[in-house]
Amino acid sequence: MGKTIALIVAGGRGVRAGGEIPKQYRTLGGVPLIRHTIGQFANHPLIDGICVVIHPDDRALYDTAARGFDLIEPAMGGPSRQDSCRNGLEVLSDHSPLNVLIHDAARPFVGADTISRVIEAISETTPAVIAALPVADTLKKADDCQRVQSTVDRTHLWHAQTPQGFKYAEILDAHRLAAGQNLTDDAAVAEAAGLTVTLTLGNPENLKVTTAEDFASAERNLVPIPDFRTGTGFDVHPFEDGDHVMLCGTKLAHDHGLAGHSDSDVGLHALTDALLGTICAGDIGSHFPPSDPQWRGVDSAVFLRHAAGLVRKKGGTIRHIDLTLICEAPKVGPHRDKMRARLAELLSVPLERISVKATTTDGLGFLGRREGIAAQATATILFG
Repeated sequence: MGKTIALIVAGGRGVRAGGEIPKQYRTLGGVPLIRHTIGQFANHPLIDGICVVIHPDDRALYDTAARGFDLIEPAMGGPSRQDSCRNGLEVLSDHSPLNVLIHDAARPFVGADTISRVIEAISETTPAVIAALPVADTLKKADDCQRVQSTVDRTHLWHAQTPQGFKYAEILDAHRLAAGQNLTDDAAVAEAAGLTVTLTLGNPENLKVTTAEDFASAERNLVPIPDFRTGTGFDVHPFEDGDHVMLCGTKLAHDHGLAGHSDSDVGLHALTDALLGTICAGDIGSHFPPSDPQWRGVDSAVFLRHAAGLVRKKGGTIRHIDLTLICEAPKVGPHRDKMRARLAELLSVPLERISVKATTTDGLGFLGRREGIAAQATATILFG
């Protein structure tokens, strides 16, 4: 067996969480809690094997929850958590690990970074490492009647979490020496054996599910945070001789045309760049080089559809488009609804999610001198 094995302790009854079965087998987001926990370690590249310590009565529940994972045959738990850990460590002797991570099954959100930090901190000089968080709240010491006796200095105080990582041989010996004692965690077992225990930063989301309220919090943690991204685009084209301009896929009669390699649709160009920005895919010129003659005079809808397709291939959904055209002429207002309809058609987005606005520069600058048209676009995309 490889270097590091995870020992997941799941032999308790979990009575404080309520329910008809032990909490580690209750569903969280439709999946047994323990399966979430196993998955955290099964998907980690530094974990070479996983063994779960279970209650003898829970074998059927365990087999269902762990189906599909390649795990070491489970160890049977004992009367206390300490006994269960020792039993699990004894089972691992046949697999000769160098390091072992001991983790509570009821902590399904440990996170890959925390696992990595614990493993990477274990060494010959630091044989015991635990994930922990510094205490941030003010601590009060009270008597039996809940009367405050004093304020406790929180300096150097930490909340212990799991995983707790150890050199395997050292923690096995420590557990054998501690048999019959009542120690609160594996770090305390290591301390009792004279091992130096080192702290590494844990994870605030590494909740231990203990009560019914914890289950409610854990369910909320499973709701993914929406991945909204916003891209912006800007483009400008000068006027040249002509009798119309293309704006947002709409042909507008005008006493000039717009100069450019394609049809010079400044609105579609800005919007194309905004979409590409949401997936960090460069700009319009990197996809359709102006030096390439195949794009001469082409309908800029080709560019926009290409960018929208790339966004969708990345799992993105276009949620909103906001486009501002900046010019003294032609007048945009009479054509606004037609432009919005064309953009909705090109992007397959509901009309109510498309905004087209127009403004001037009050006669200032090259736009104010009626030398060209500019456009600024913003695209909001939901991924996932």
